[in-house]
Amino acid sequence: MSNANNNGQATAKGGCCGGGGSQDNKANQNSGIVVSNTSTDNRNKFDKGFKLVLLGEMNTGKTCISSRLVRNEFGPTDSTIGAAFLVKSMVVDNINIKLEIWDTAGQERYRSLTPMYYRGAAAAVVVYDITKKNTFETLKRWVSELQKHASPNLILALAGNKVDLPNREVQVDEVNRYISELGNAIFFETSAASGQNINELFTEICRRLIENYK
Repeated sequence: MSNANNNGQATAKGGCCGGGGSQDNKANQNSGIVVSNTSTDNRNKFDKGFKLVLLGEMNTGKTCISSRLVRNEFGPTDSTIGAAFLVKSMVVDNINIKLEIWDTAGQERYRSLTPMYYRGAAAAVVVYDITKKNTFETLKRWVSELQKHASPNLILALAGNKVDLPNREVQVDEVNRYISELGNAIFFETSAASGQNINELFTEICRRLIENYK
């Protein structure tokens, strides 16, 4: 089992995505593409992209996480209706990899639609808000659904978002105990507001994908 536990807190004000204030909202000129110092000619490249689904309750910051990853932006967002689709190209360990990200709606009325996004998914990130205990309890239901409907080879990651905010309700030890039950899940605490551990989370997912499909 491999657990990645990355802590760090700073006080900030914020809405559904997490903190606010003097965060970097400027889009990266490379549209979120991670650039390696190695020549492109020397890189191995997968012929296909990998489908990744973002799951979790509404207002946990799923859309802000995807926006920070793909566009290096943070700001207020509207609630996702159904699902949003984004593409993120990354270079990890000298290998080009493309993530096809489905950001699903967290509202209860869209819950019946979510299982159709599991089909063909190579990875899933289930997001909870560290300041709201109920979102971690609901996360367990999302994971249970994935275990029933998704591929047995699915790479599962948990993201404890809004680590930049005070008033923590979900402790890392509690999450670690749950992960020990799951087996080989990835876990990072993140902040879409500051960008903390966003790239690290998806880099680790890419490494697992490379290992599974090389």
